[in-house]
Amino acid sequence: MRREETTIAKNRKALHEYEVLETIEAGIELTGCEVRSLRDNHCQLTDCFALVRGGEVWLHNVHIPPYANGNIANPDPDRKRKLLLHKRQIRQLQERVREKGLALVPLRMYFKENALVKVELAVARGKKLYDKRASMAERDSRREVERALKERSR
Repeated sequence: MRREETTIAKNRKALHEYEVLETIEAGIELTGCEVRSLRDNHCQLTDCFALVRGGEVWLHNVHIPPYANGNIANPDPDRKRKLLLHKRQIRQLQERVREKGLALVPLRMYFKENALVKVELAVARGKKLYDKRASMAERDSRREVERALKERSR
């Protein structure tokens, strides 16, 4: 029996704020209580980001609340968490982030089929205000076209 991928949390704000250039899958270093809390779908990815420091990638501002049935040894909910990547991948990310205006932004956190927690990390460029308006207008027009086609097919 195979499990399918189950999404824990999405960073919907990131898709509005950034233009995604490339995505990469990374593991994340967690404690047992944090994994149990994630199984209850408790996670918040808004305003989080990743930094490359000392040859390691760290995830900042991810809020994983303490597990309800945990003990006093629950870790800090807002602590920095290490992302697990190969050295070659870390070097490539570091080179990409050195370019002007690029950032590492987590898009979603999910369980793989083998019950491991993964983070989809994006190399992204911040959008200007006019880019945000253009993408909103494009999305609205696409929605109108789909609505008209649906209405016509009835």
